[in-house]
Amino acid sequence: MSGSYDDSVGVEVSSDSFWEVGNYKRTVKRIDDGYRLCSDLMNCIHERARIEKGYAQQLTEWAKRWKQLVEKGPQYGTVEKAWHAFMSEAEKVSELHLEVKGALMNEDFEKIKNWQKDSFHKQMIGGFKETKEAEDGFRKAQKPWAKKLKEVEAAKKAYHAACKEEKLAVSRETNSKADPALNPEQLKKLQDKVDKSKQDVLKTKEKYEKSLKDLDNTTPQYMENMEQVFEQCQQFEEKRLRFFREVLLEVQKHLDLSTVASYKNIYRELEQNIKVADAIEDLRWFRANHGPGMSMNWPQFEDWSADLNRTLSRREKKKASDGVTLTGINQTGDQVSQQKNSSNLSVPSNSVQSVQSSYNPFEDEEDTGSTVSEKEDNKIKNVSSYEKSYGAEWSDEETNNPFSSNDAQGETNPFDEEASPTTEVRVRALYDYEGQEHDELSFKTGEELTKIEDEDEQGWCKGRLDNGQVGLYPANYVEPIQ
Repeated sequence: MSGSYDDSVGVEVSSDSFWEVGNYKRTVKRIDDGYRLCSDLMNCIHERARIEKGYAQQLTEWAKRWKQLVEKGPQYGTVEKAWHAFMSEAEKVSELHLEVKGALMNEDFEKIKNWQKDSFHKQMIGGFKETKEAEDGFRKAQKPWAKKLKEVEAAKKAYHAACKEEKLAVSRETNSKADPALNPEQLKKLQDKVDKSKQDVLKTKEKYEKSLKDLDNTTPQYMENMEQVFEQCQQFEEKRLRFFREVLLEVQKHLDLSTVASYKNIYRELEQNIKVADAIEDLRWFRANHGPGMSMNWPQFEDWSADLNRTLSRREKKKASDGVTLTGINQTGDQVSQQKNSSNLSVPSNSVQSVQSSYNPFEDEEDTGSTVSEKEDNKIKNVSSYEKSYGAEWSDEETNNPFSSNDAQGETNPFDEEASPTTEVRVRALYDYEGQEHDELSFKTGEELTKIEDEDEQGWCKGRLDNGQVGLYPANYVEPIQ
């Protein structure tokens, strides 16, 4: 009877169970999420491929730049070869990373793209065919049970309302008995209402129990149908998960260069090239080619000859455009025997550089006249501190010294920190930079400083902080302030 009724029973408690009406939508949404996850994975691989390509390009540019700097620099011998080995390593590693980029895009990216196209079929009205099939399957399986549930809810609501009405009727009847103003007829009406409400409670309760029993009888079939549709969705998702696992393993193989035989060979070769460097051998080479080990044309007694003291005037030199007559040439090495048998030698004008071998830097200019001046001009034009052959003989003159400053040679020394003056420009730091040497500046992102010298060939600028400190910094770490 009314004793089983409770006001709290009417409060609906929300449930997150799969079996609740409409809660299958999360399973349906997973199909749409699978399509989006395929696109996300393709974007992820595409970005990684761009990183691999950018890294390969940077390695190539770095190797090209430093190969030129080392070739023009003062390093020599086996250590120079070891240094060059790093640039060769960078070029080979760059090629491998380009291969990684190609594998990511041509194999992995395309594989996901094709699988996504084959697994998800778009409809003209929008959405995917697979999503609609799952949605229709769940709706069809749930419709009979949902209809019965609706009847149960209606019966429950009617039963609870009848119970509430019975309780009010009993309360009114009880209160009327204590009221002497009411006549017997009114009391009888209240009593009849109580009896009627009790009958309504019995009827609604019976209907409620019957509808609930019908719902219970429908539930097993409902669960079976829902399970069947759910398993179809599970199988579709299982294919996607297994495919993702397969693709990720392939991406891992493409990224893992440690398993590539050529990658191991690169560093094995690099190590061998470095270990081959021999300081003693380099010192011996330098001694033989630029030190006391070099041969020397020591002064010897020479008989007087009118031809030896004849000097050409500038006008005569200009007329002799086809060649220059050289007299008294003394040569070293294997050519000593040849010069002893000929006192006069005629050579083309483009061989004037050989004149340098007979020039004595300690000879008085008054004795040689214009001949010495012409030799000086030729030495300045033909001698460079970064020519690996070091063809000219050593001289006290700055223009003939292979380790002299770049001002006299017309060449740019990549290891020289001097820079031409330029207009001061205010710049702003794009990144944090911590100076690695005593002559480098340190600054934080957003900090402003003054550029006082333009970028050199190595990519460094000279600048001044607001506290007055002057030093070098990477040019690509700052931007001009507009």
